[in-house]
Amino acid sequence: MIAATDNRVFVSAASVWEIAIKRRIGRIGFEGGIAAAVHANSFNALSCDLDDCELAGSLEWDHSDPFDRMIVAQAQRRELTLVTADSVVMAWPGVAMIRAQT
Repeated sequence: MIAATDNRVFVSAASVWEIAIKRRIGRIGFEGGIAAAVHANSFNALSCDLDDCELAGSLEWDHSDPFDRMIVAQAQRRELTLVTADSVVMAWPGVAMIRAQT
């Protein structure tokens, strides 16, 4: 179960960036600071390093969304389970995934 207290939850810097963009253009509503919410919920911030960027750009995947490519690369490199509602992301092999309920 995702909400189990012994689970470590990571939030990619790419996800925070994407949420900020979508909020600015009116595609999602989110009150308050995004980074503050990550910290307030005791989630772990996951920075994008050079190896993440290289892998994200080199994935043999016909998916042009750079945010999705980054979170998949990060999950793959670190052997993390990715939680997503995106069916395109769910189709990527080699990464453990849980379908998020929307």
